[in-house]
Amino acid sequence: SAFTPAELDAIIAIGDQLKLEKASVTYTAGDGSTEDPTRMTRTAWIGRAPETAWIYDRLERIIRTLNSQVYRFDLSGFSDQLQYTVYNADEGGHFDWHIDMVRHSSHRKLSFSLQLSEPDAYEGCDLEIHGGPRTMPAPRTRGALIAFPSYIMHRVTPIRAGTRKALVIWTAGPPFR
Repeated sequence: SAFTPAELDAIIAIGDQLKLEKASVTYTAGDGSTEDPTRMTRTAWIGRAPETAWIYDRLERIIRTLNSQVYRFDLSGFSDQLQYTVYNADEGGHFDWHIDMVRHSSHRKLSFSLQLSEPDAYEGCDLEIHGGPRTMPAPRTRGALIAFPSYIMHRVTPIRAGTRKALVIWTAGPPFR
């Protein structure tokens, strides 16, 4: 319940106005860069601007409170702009097991996924977190803000029908010691 239904609609409207680009994972092979089938989704970046400041401000307050109560990580702010993410069934949208601590980026510490779609708008496409001896499915409730350390393995299972939209957020800070 991080945002009201009207606010979630406003976030979707902002995201849908952006140019969505195919997001994929690439790796460098001996013959150059090759696409890896690990990920298939469409993304766009929502930057901080006067019309989006309310989203950033709300997320900053929530994240600050959550971090002080649960994680107590040394955070300095967002590591990237907000990522508007769309998984489409006709493209086989998914993102296989991965962590969010990527090379050549700031030191991501916490990852967040804000569920924008209604749970019955799609089939499959579950965010799953492998945080111990078992895999845990994240809530599909519209408006749920799921948080986990960026070093935790997670995935989005293949979408079978419909479209799923989410806002992905990362916070960063000094390197872990």
